[in-house]
This record gives sequence, structure tokens and C-alpha cells, in this order.
Amino acid sequence: MTIKSALRELNNAIIDLQQADFNTWEDPLIRIAGSLQAADLKPVRDSLATDVSLDDFLSSATAGGSMMGSARLNWPPEKEKRLGLSILIIEKGAADASWFLNFSHRYYYSSSSKIIASIRSITTSLIIPFGRDFKDYVEQTASATALIRSEPTDLNRVFIVHGHDEAPRETVARFITSVGLEPVILHEQANRGMTIPEKLVANGNVGFAVVLLTPDDVGRAIAESIDNPRARQNVILELGYFIGRLGRDRVCALLKDEVEIPSDYMGVVYTAFDTGGGWRQQLAKELDAAGYNIDWNKVMR
Repeated sequence: MTIKSALRELNNAIIDLQQADFNTWEDPLIRIAGSLQAADLKPVRDSLATDVSLDDFLSSATAGGSMMGSARLNWPPEKEKRLGLSILIIEKGAADASWFLNFSHRYYYSSSSKIIASIRSITTSLIIPFGRDFKDYVEQTASATALIRSEPTDLNRVFIVHGHDEAPRETVARFITSVGLEPVILHEQANRGMTIPEKLVANGNVGFAVVLLTPDDVGRAIAESIDNPRARQNVILELGYFIGRLGRDRVCALLKDEVEIPSDYMGVVYTAFDTGGGWRQQLAKELDAAGYNIDWNKVMR
């Protein structure tokens, strides 16, 4: 399970709790508590829950008078403490259904005569906001790289970024296939109603990307007078995307002819897409270093 999938499981359980009745509310609450114990969320759960005391929190509550619904919880202003206390309430409720019913009835009383009304009230007032704020907290405290790299990678697939020059694309795809790997070419993947960026992300769970910098466009700075051969803009965008997602060591730029190198990529080693095929061995070395199982007998054919 990854950070994103664990958060998705948490959200699904909260949705199920919203829709539950008196006979079914316990199971989604148990699932919410279980989601917080997922390997990718537990460190965050522990950091929030270990700094607060549920007993002290309940002791500080306003008892109220004889009127039902007059008892009040005194929540601390700090976001982290509120999240931590919410976690402890959810976990205690998941472990003790009777306690959770009494807690809900005392502090989230509903005027309805139905017992499930208090469960729905605490779900709306406490658990749904908790799910929202916990997700935001996880995403803010975890680095973007950690969230992306938590997605499962497939070391049988290699993404090929390309421009308009089809010949290098097909040559690289055939080579990747010949060594027992699966080339991933974006336009060959199902659209499923996605935008291009969404489609790129959905098919980016690879362990390596090959970026073909071919001279498909020309361009120059305003102060210059000579147009220079450049790769397509989508190629430069996807080059940056995969460097950010996978790291520079898992991206191989194959440079055909004299193509202008993006200024932010200057100094990074690239591989010349030579007609003699020397690029094959270099690409195989990079794939091998990235953890791919390479049959060198097939590379040397």
C-alpha cells in the first residue's frame, strides 16, 4: 500500500460511515482506524497521537447542565493536537462501540430519537473534517518526491518520450522489446477520458524513461538571429516530469543530431543516438543500474 492508496482507503471508509445505518456503522469506523495503521500513514499517525492525552482532553470538557446536548468539548487551537485527539477518539471508538455511542450521544447529541442520529452527527462534525485535514497534513508534510515515488514502479516497463520523428521511436521500442522489456508509448495507451497530463501520470509507474531529443522544431532567443534545432515542447515538458518523478539516474536522454539542450539540463550526461547503434549498450547499462534485469546476450546481437 502507498501513501495515496492508504489515503484513498481512509476516504472510502469515511464515505461508507456516512451512508451507514445502526446495524452497519461499526465496520467502517474500524476500517478508518485500520487505515491509520497502514505502513505509509502510521509514522504520521504516531507523531500526531503521541503528543496528546484523550483522558486529559475529556477531563477538560464542559459538563453542561441537565439539558441534553449541553456538554462541550474544549478543542485545542493547534491543528496537530486536534488531529491527534481525533485519531484517539476514532481508535477508541473502533475498539469499543459502546463507548463511541455514549461519546457521540453526549457531545454530538441530535434531537432525533434515532440512536444512529448521533453517529451521523459526529461523522459530519468530527470524522469528515478529520479526513479532509489529515489528508492535507500528510500531503503537506510528505515531500512531493516521496508521494510520487510511493507509487508502485514496474521494472518490466520503460517509458519512451518522443517527438515527431517516428524512426528513432520505433528503433528504441524494438530494442527495448528485444531485451525482454515493455516499451510504453503514450499515444498507444487508452485515453479513458483523461487529459494528456493525467494520462502521463497514469502511465508513469515505470522505473525508467528514455527521452528522444530529436530536431523536430526550431527556435531562438529574441536577441539571436539564427534559429536552432530543438526538440518538441512536449518532449521537454515530459523530460522534466520524469526527472522529477524518477530522478536523473533513471532518465536517459538520447540526442539525435545537433539539438539544442535545455538550459536547465546543461551539464547532464546524455547519449548520442548514433547510427552505428552504440547507444544500445549505453542504454542497457543505465537500465541495468536502475535495477532492470538485462539479458546482455540480447543486447550484443
